Amino acid sequence: MTAVPTDASSAVAPVWVPDPQVAARSRLAAFTREVEKAHGVDLADYDALWTWSVDHLEEFWTAVWAFFDMRSEPAPTTVLGSGDMPGATWFPGVRLNYVSHVFRDRSPDAVAVVELTEPGDARQVTWAELENQVSAVAAALRELGIDAGDRVVGYVPNSAAAIVAFLAAASIGAVWSCCGPDYAADAAANRLAQLQPRVLLAADGYYFGGKTFDRREDYARLVELLPTVEHVVHVPHLGLPAIGTGRHDVSWARMLTTDHDRLSPIPLPFDHPLWVLFSSGTTGIPKGLVHGHGGVALDYQKHVGLQLDVTRRDRMLWYSTTNWMMWNFAVNMLLLGASMVAYDGSPTFPSPDRLWQIAAEHDVTILGASPGYLQACEQHGTTIAAGNQLRMIGATGSPVPPAAFHWIAEQLGDRIPLVSMSGGTDIVSALATGAPTRPIWPGELSARPLGVAVDTWNEAGESIRGTVGELVVTKPMPTMPVTLWNDPDGSKYHEAYFATFPGVWRHGDWATITDRGSVIIHGRSDATLNRNGVRLGSADIYEIVEKLAGVVESLVVGVELPDGGYWMPLFVALEDGAVLDDELEARISGELRTRASRRHVPDSIIEVPAIPHTRTGKKLEVPIKRILQGAALDTVISRGAVDDPSLLDLFTGLKPPS
Repeated sequence: MTAVPTDASSAVAPVWVPDPQVAARSRLAAFTREVEKAHGVDLADYDALWTWSVDHLEEFWTAVWAFFDMRSEPAPTTVLGSGDMPGATWFPGVRLNYVSHVFRDRSPDAVAVVELTEPGDARQVTWAELENQVSAVAAALRELGIDAGDRVVGYVPNSAAAIVAFLAAASIGAVWSCCGPDYAADAAANRLAQLQPRVLLAADGYYFGGKTFDRREDYARLVELLPTVEHVVHVPHLGLPAIGTGRHDVSWARMLTTDHDRLSPIPLPFDHPLWVLFSSGTTGIPKGLVHGHGGVALDYQKHVGLQLDVTRRDRMLWYSTTNWMMWNFAVNMLLLGASMVAYDGSPTFPSPDRLWQIAAEHDVTILGASPGYLQACEQHGTTIAAGNQLRMIGATGSPVPPAAFHWIAEQLGDRIPLVSMSGGTDIVSALATGAPTRPIWPGELSARPLGVAVDTWNEAGESIRGTVGELVVTKPMPTMPVTLWNDPDGSKYHEAYFATFPGVWRHGDWATITDRGSVIIHGRSDATLNRNGVRLGSADIYEIVEKLAGVVESLVVGVELPDGGYWMPLFVALEDGAVLDDELEARISGELRTRASRRHVPDSIIEVPAIPHTRTGKKLEVPIKRILQGAALDTVISRGAVDDPSLLDLFTGLKPPS
């Protein structure tokens, strides 16, 4: 990994500088003034505010609570019952509900959700309609016997139905989780079956790339793999008739028309599970990451309200499926009274400018996408039409190359920033982001989030600047998982994030903190695959590929390239006599596409005589990735630690096909 010298980073000119008058009117500026007044401090700039926020963690989160008028029963008296990591306890004794904050003081006739599909169907859901639908579905879930703590899961695309079902489940204390229907039934079951759900919300299909995908047989198969499911709610997203599943089948229309009273979310402990998101499953079955009602509600008031300066006037379109945490991120816009666009379809069909068209047609103010999408637009020669309402472009999922910042500036001028963010499903938030008072430098993330003690450490656990280190968090943050699912003694949680540096969260990214406080993300320091912003597990790929006739073993890595591209090669070792011909390549790709998803299909399939391992039998995913990124072999791993050191030479100098 190439270090970023301090003097070199200092010489880079900002690609965007905040207008002083606009910055002074931001929520962040108002919050800073309140903190200065309440605590008698002088916070001259963002860096000073960030330092105060992490040095005075409890005072900071108390200030956020007050600034956004968070509501609870009773009012909080203690912020951190314990600051241990793992095991931090936030706001003990407090009871609240995420959904109460979503619907507080809303204008009933204002639009909350715009639902769009690729063929062009569009409908608006007002705040009054959204609340009515959530109340009806909550009542229906109660009629089905669902109580606080029960799991309600979805196999649904990005849609109003997904949002309504999530909010309804959360309002009664049930726990939500979801997989998009682009996932094969087996892959979805690897995640959802862990939760032992009682209700499955199943859509008939989804749209992508000019095609309609009927997934009714897949959800019927998924029901077979979820033995605890008692009720299946059929969602006619494509308008297809439901098929019987052998369980108690319920129509979505019936759920929406259930008799109900006014929505009244039940107060829950601060850390009561809101949802379970899943890790990529790199080392086996995906880990269930449990986030609490209070932590998500509080953190997103801060992140969306202060870091992104979101108000009720905003409307966000962040391209995502329900598999990715950015769906949850977008839904959290509702906490601030802003609206969101739920789009089911391809971002590049019928042409790469599709998202820009949607933004213009539906008065989107914040458009978010992957860096790969921005690159595709630039390569296609996309011109962003004037007359839109955009005030911010967001990008996350992988490092954003400098060229993307310059392209946005060329297209939209110097008034609209490209805000790069980096975080993860693990914390369902960001560890590097933007701020309305901070400049933006190409290829960099402007700021460490307030209240998040982000640092970069070397292997000895020492803080470093201006060079690459492990991205760590040295103090608790509210959206760290309450627990991992099925981890009663906390050992999986500790091993996943705290084993490398005891008491400190190791995130698994290589990063540089520059001398000006910005952050550069270089890619994963572990073996997680990151395909267009969606994290995938290598284990899902191995499970499928290594069952195919002729394949002995395989290894897959994701390689971030210097130009901002991403290469995901799959290396296969074959049985004697087997040949990697077009037929076998097609069979491998086809099985991955059918049994996992299209994102699991590699960019290249390369035959090797054998797969290298450590002496204890672990595949060398991270070392091979670093070799393919150009690192010298002797700096990556000791040959003595490899079962067959000669295999390492096969990967040196390999490049993606041009």
